[in-house]
Amino acid sequence: MPTSAPAPVDTGRPAGRPPHNALDRYFRISERGSSIPREIRGGLATFFAMAYIIVLNPIILGSAVDKFGHHLGGGQLVTATVITAAFTTLLMGVIGNVPIALAAGLGVNTVVALQLAPKMSWPDAMGMVVLAGIAIMLMVATGLRERVMSAVPLGLRKGIAIGIGLFILLIGLVDSGFVSRIPDAAHTTVPLQLGTGGHLTGWPVLIFILGTLLTLSLIIRKVAGAILISIVAMTVLAVIVDAVADIPAAGWGLTVPKWPGNPVATPDFGLIGKVSLFGGFQQVGVLTGVLFVFTVLLSCFFDAMGTILGVSDEAGLLDAKGDLPGMNKVLMIDGVATAVGGATSSSANTCFVESTAGVGEGARTGLASVVTGLMFVLALFLTPLATMVPAQAATPALVAVGFLILAGSIREIDWSDFTIAIPAFLTMVLMPFTYSITNGIGIGFLSFCVLRLVAGRGKEVPVALYAVSAVFAFYYLMPALGLL
Repeated sequence: MPTSAPAPVDTGRPAGRPPHNALDRYFRISERGSSIPREIRGGLATFFAMAYIIVLNPIILGSAVDKFGHHLGGGQLVTATVITAAFTTLLMGVIGNVPIALAAGLGVNTVVALQLAPKMSWPDAMGMVVLAGIAIMLMVATGLRERVMSAVPLGLRKGIAIGIGLFILLIGLVDSGFVSRIPDAAHTTVPLQLGTGGHLTGWPVLIFILGTLLTLSLIIRKVAGAILISIVAMTVLAVIVDAVADIPAAGWGLTVPKWPGNPVATPDFGLIGKVSLFGGFQQVGVLTGVLFVFTVLLSCFFDAMGTILGVSDEAGLLDAKGDLPGMNKVLMIDGVATAVGGATSSSANTCFVESTAGVGEGARTGLASVVTGLMFVLALFLTPLATMVPAQAATPALVAVGFLILAGSIREIDWSDFTIAIPAFLTMVLMPFTYSITNGIGIGFLSFCVLRLVAGRGKEVPVALYAVSAVFAFYYLMPALGLL
């Protein structure tokens, strides 16, 4: 969304108003046209939109075994996931001062579980993640990572933002059950379908539909707290429906909206620090080990890049050149999060695109991230309560924010220049179609370089973009070369 666009909800204090207290001054709340209540609502909305990771990350990592047949404990994974998300999100809020939350990255945790762990021990695999985080931090310290991000033209940045909007829209539709995957056994070329069997059935989907209508209606009416109000209202309704209707637990997905018998859980810190930095190289060899680290690094690097640009753009934090002031601090924290995720065995932590739910609620500063981080701290002891919000109550926020991002960014692309319009188009559609921010960015970069060369405008492409595109080309060719 352009920096001049109005926020989707009541803007509170006008931008530029003198700070009222030390908290306001530190986070520059009034300066960014926000208010403490808006930041709190935004932080809560982001937490509820991404709380599913408390359940999902332990499932992904806990379902895999390492080379020696060892599993990671479910309770220990929950603790590791929550405490790492809390620490890294608080770090982003206090130091980075942006409304971006972090947690175990989806996609990279699958790489760790299915590619790394089967070839080495769990501590070895997590050591690879730590090394990837250290490499990212070195890239930030040398200015390489920021130069890469600055080399991306504005039109392509807008394509990345739109792609993220479409991606989180698809995440919302799939997680809610409004759209589902057709099993390969169906022998059809159509990968997705409406609801189950091509039809919308069941109370959970109705909760999602009602939540989406409520969220959009409140936004149109410019009601303060629109997204959070909808999440809370739909959670209450879901608890009531689940209590009175005969709904199988699988119908809700990962999270059943049921009041827990014991809302307090005891953390198990057994996985913290269980890491071996270089043991993996002894198991797979130096070349394969380096390629494993490179795979983790590439996914974390560009997933975070797309998310940071997309969320910051939606929050109106980018300057006239499309850059985020203080970007280096934000990038360094993201690198730290990758390394810390490996050190806690929760897999690489990275910036979460669901942070747009908080931005849609009005969050503009790191105070919202502090609120989200504190909610994760509470979840460390109250995990049963944190995981009672079903996806059907939280995902309407992703649908609404996906639209807001699209509406705010699409007009900023120069569609008359095909050398930027086509890469932007490929970027925005391939993110949801491949279910990967990294893939969308990679294809966008490659096509931009090729089309500018074909048009005789190759000198207009920054050297850094050529270098990154070459890295992506190598990454995509690795399976064909037998390197993965």
